[in-house]
Amino acid sequence: MKVANLDGRLVLVIDDAVADVETASGGRFGPDPMGAFAEWDAFADWAAGVREPTGTLDVGLLRCPVPAPRQVFAIGLNYRSHAEETGMDVSSVPATFTKFPASLSGPFDDIPVVGDTVDWEVELVAVVGARADKVAEADAWSHVAGLTVGQDISDRALQFAAGMQFSLGKSRPGYGPVGPWLVTPDEVPDRDDLALGCRVNGETVQDARTSDLVFSVGALVAELSSVLPLLPGDVIFTGTPAGVGMSRKPPRSLQPGDVLETWIEGIGELRNTCVAG
Repeated sequence: MKVANLDGRLVLVIDDAVADVETASGGRFGPDPMGAFAEWDAFADWAAGVREPTGTLDVGLLRCPVPAPRQVFAIGLNYRSHAEETGMDVSSVPATFTKFPASLSGPFDDIPVVGDTVDWEVELVAVVGARADKVAEADAWSHVAGLTVGQDISDRALQFAAGMQFSLGKSRPGYGPVGPWLVTPDEVPDRDDLALGCRVNGETVQDARTSDLVFSVGALVAELSSVLPLLPGDVIFTGTPAGVGMSRKPPRSLQPGDVLETWIEGIGELRNTCVAG
């Protein structure tokens, strides 16, 4: 099942068409893209039986599929390859910070580049479907609504300023493109081993597999929920593999006019153009 935000309305993606959720459900479920998470199990059961579209899919109207989460978690140094390229040790616990929700944007939105140290980070993003509180890793996937593609765009100068400002450096407006839709875990080829990567102006700069994650999606749900409850609709950026701009020699950053394309196997692709911020 693919769930999307089409110009502010909750839809199911059916091939090259969509079923508007409010229309198809006769008002049982509303149009708010965040509304489904409040009763995800009931929504998913209903959506599994929807076969008839109500309209066509205009990809240009796709917005962030999770536009207003209450909590956005992000994990640093969670790929062995990324830890190696930065010269850092693999952590024994997830290195957790937050991207503030106002940073989230859509799959084809522009990225306003502020300064000359703005970096890319392709990430698998997991979205919580059922409240998770002290969940065992073996049960973690039952609390995940779906997976989507994300970019943890990072202002490196701000990120490393004044004793580390990770959350601020990764939370400028537009610094969290997500999409193009949410895919339920049963529809991806192998939820623990997916190819992912990104290109800048057609050049591949990241190319890896999620099997290189230090902490898997299940492990992250278990670890995070051991500290605080994860709420329906919460977003988890799971980390980025090797190939980020700051680790290149010489370092490379995104510039106005650059086109950033980001993909994850079985989920989809983002295409964001950088503009002057």
